[in-house]
Amino acid sequence: MADVPARTALDPASRHAAVATGAVCLLPLLLHLPPTMGAALAATAAAVAALAWRRPVPQLVRVLLAVAAIAAVLSLSGFRLGRDTGSALLAAMIAIKPAETFALRDARSLVGFGLFAPFATFLLDQGPLALGLGLVAVLLALATLQRLADVESGDTAAPLLSRRTAVSIGRLVLLGLPLALAAFWLFPRLGAPLWGVPDRALARPGLSDEMRPGEWLDLLNDESPALRADFDGPTPPMSAMYWRGPVLWLFDGAVWTSPRGLRFIPPAPVDPVAAPRWRYTIEVEPTDRRQLVALDVPLDVPAGASMAVDRVVYTPRPLSSLTRWRFESAPVEEFQPDLPPDLRALALQLPNGFNPRTLALGRQWRREAGRDDAAIVQRALAWIRAEFAYTLDAPLVEDRASIDAFLFGYQAGYCEHFAGSFVVLMRAAGIPARVVTGYVGGYRNPIGGYWVVRRSDAHAWVEVWLPAQGWTRVDPTAAVAPERIYDTLSDRASADTGLLGGLGSDAPLRDVGDFLRRGWNDLVLGFDAQRQDRMLQSIGIDRLGAARLGALFGGACAVALLVMLWFSARGPRETDPLLRAWHRLVARYASLGLARAPHETAQDWAARVAQARPEASEALLALTRRFTEARYAPGHTADERAALVRDLRAHRPTRRNR
Repeated sequence: MADVPARTALDPASRHAAVATGAVCLLPLLLHLPPTMGAALAATAAAVAALAWRRPVPQLVRVLLAVAAIAAVLSLSGFRLGRDTGSALLAAMIAIKPAETFALRDARSLVGFGLFAPFATFLLDQGPLALGLGLVAVLLALATLQRLADVESGDTAAPLLSRRTAVSIGRLVLLGLPLALAAFWLFPRLGAPLWGVPDRALARPGLSDEMRPGEWLDLLNDESPALRADFDGPTPPMSAMYWRGPVLWLFDGAVWTSPRGLRFIPPAPVDPVAAPRWRYTIEVEPTDRRQLVALDVPLDVPAGASMAVDRVVYTPRPLSSLTRWRFESAPVEEFQPDLPPDLRALALQLPNGFNPRTLALGRQWRREAGRDDAAIVQRALAWIRAEFAYTLDAPLVEDRASIDAFLFGYQAGYCEHFAGSFVVLMRAAGIPARVVTGYVGGYRNPIGGYWVVRRSDAHAWVEVWLPAQGWTRVDPTAAVAPERIYDTLSDRASADTGLLGGLGSDAPLRDVGDFLRRGWNDLVLGFDAQRQDRMLQSIGIDRLGAARLGALFGGACAVALLVMLWFSARGPRETDPLLRAWHRLVARYASLGLARAPHETAQDWAARVAQARPEASEALLALTRRFTEARYAPGHTADERAALVRDLRAHRPTRRNR
């Protein structure tokens, strides 16, 4: 530590406290970055802390560390800029900061910059875990800053965490809490942020308007919730719980996509059955996508959304935060029985020169079945049911005969293979068909009575167009593996053990955790502009409006600031009961014009008061003598001090002209 000036050097305990505070601040951000990036940054932070355990790292090495950290973050993010990349760069800089943290100024910089990490976490997630870890980081940062202030004043003998420090931090938190609550409850909520926040460089997993070979494996292995549903009335059976998402029409031989122009065409009419009708509210987790899902088939469009011709629901902005939507769905008897020519052409489109065996088989079935489209569909389902198997370990084939390889080769795969191959086979036979993606099934949380649909419930099925019926759902995956489609999440996870591996024996714990998370979503994340506008309905105010909200917020802020100023002006509270009682006695005489001067001793002040007020001289002089002895003479018991405190509190000067 020779290169650190002695007057600014830190003692080892204070430096360790600053480094530990930086690590705690960094923790919530690392947990919400992509796993590979978070693990790499955590390893970097640990390596730098070990390297700089005793002495600062040379400047050249620090420069190389910074360059390497920036290059690694950009490489892991695919050189895409966004919230993930920016947050990871911040984490990288905090991780290598301990390499030079041996002076007081550097320690304050580490703690100050470290506080940006919990705030950056809220750009990625606003859950209770992020908030809890962020609060711990803030409290520890305040304690460390108090320690650094003691170091600057030369007081390093006090412990890192003492009762005085805890009281001081608690006082600061209580002073700021009213202002924070006023900002949360009363600051007018806007539909869009005041400033542009770039999209996440690495999008959250979710349904997309395209289906590429192998990309669904990440979704099918992700047990995090995609949405939660509350039914107002009857609940559909598991066999009918198909959550309709993006519909894919175009196929280029490898990738299925949805034409963008279709979302601007009005929805096709449907003929719903009289019963049942399902009314429900879905709570959608953030995905950075614009597509909503709804039970097949949605009948209405929720406010703030639009419905395309294939009854896919879109939102005007990405679903980058928690949102709630109200739907009504029902089975239908006829779904677009009259297919327009342009949509028929889309539903029969196939790329030239791809999958010749599948095309030949489809034409053969058409010749053998004549005009009976339903017979061709049933023949394909019977073939799949008899000879195919369900597995997630299907080979990845990317050539001009990928469908041929699946249908006539390995004949094993998951919903992506079954749905895509089935549509190609139907189109080859002249039957309009399309791929529908979404979720299937769900898990009912017995504590809250709501349904949880997880990303692992992602599914792809088929809709074929049949005369006099219109679009009809066909699920080839259910034909070969119905247990994969109609089971519950707990059934699929019965073989798993451990909280992270699946439900297993931890199902009650997972139910409680998800119920608490849903409550957090409802209380905090779901507090939007509409709920804020109707916040005071219980006292007869139906709508607050922007003007009233602004006035309430300004008034609450003014009151909170006045309370803060009042507490700050009072100064720190005297902790010694004896001194507190003595100061109050002096204050009583000060109200009569007999204040104690700063240079006066207790005895001199009492003598001056005795001359001015002879009627109180004997009692005041006796109390002053006892106080002086209790403060400076040894041997006084606790009972004697307590008796003196009572006498000081009881003494009152006589007002002459009352």
